[in-house]
Amino acid sequence: MNDFYIGTRPAPLDQADGLRRLFAGSSKKFLPLAANPHVAFGGVAIERLTAALALLGHHTLIVDAADTSPAAPEAAALEIGPCIEALAPQVSYLPARGLPMRHVNTRGSSARLLEELATAAPQADVVIVHASAPDLVRLFTRRAARPLLLAADHPESLKHAYASLKLMVQRCGWMACDLMLVAPPLAPRVPHIARSLARCADSFLGAAVAGWAAVDPTSQASDVPTADLCRIVAAQLHLDDDTMSAHFPAGLGLPAHAARSAATAAACH
Repeated sequence: MNDFYIGTRPAPLDQADGLRRLFAGSSKKFLPLAANPHVAFGGVAIERLTAALALLGHHTLIVDAADTSPAAPEAAALEIGPCIEALAPQVSYLPARGLPMRHVNTRGSSARLLEELATAAPQADVVIVHASAPDLVRLFTRRAARPLLLAADHPESLKHAYASLKLMVQRCGWMACDLMLVAPPLAPRVPHIARSLARCADSFLGAAVAGWAAVDPTSQASDVPTADLCRIVAAQLHLDDDTMSAHFPAGLGLPAHAARSAATAAACH
């Protein structure tokens, strides 16, 4: 767990059709959280997310599939349910490093894993998928989403967050994100950092940072989540979860105006 808490239906025509059927009959919400190895207190940020969700009355499953997370148990290849741990009355946890790649198909999609998670965790109505940007792209094939980015108050974390967003814009057409900035909320640089990342996203990618919240790395599990974080969580829960338009399927790249801008920017400064 690392630092957390301290009738017969015809076969679907394709993976996207299977996901449409799955989500059409389910109230389960999946939140893609882009992992950032340069954020030292990422576990605190995830704990704060689950606290905000619990405050709103939701049970959360954390699927911890980042490259720095605990490896998925071997048994998860056969059945995921028994590998899920209870962390708190409203929080469950699945160590899942390597699990997305175990589910990748010939089209490069790991979306089948989301179907298995929905079945394996009926108690959870929200699933946080903590994974690298490439794995999120594979998992959420042709799904509309507004990913959550993690960053901290130092350049390498910001570069990584920007690179993650750029990849998701290019491959999925996800043109908006939310930002969790792990830094003391009252630090004077925090609003400037958030605005700087938002300007880079807009200028070079044509993407929007829809909302951001500072997460205090010294937060305790008993602390009440901040109003800013609760607003982001509430907005995420009310996003339209429709499948991406067939006119802009995953993998076709950026809209023309954003592609031109992205081509001129190797990194966000």
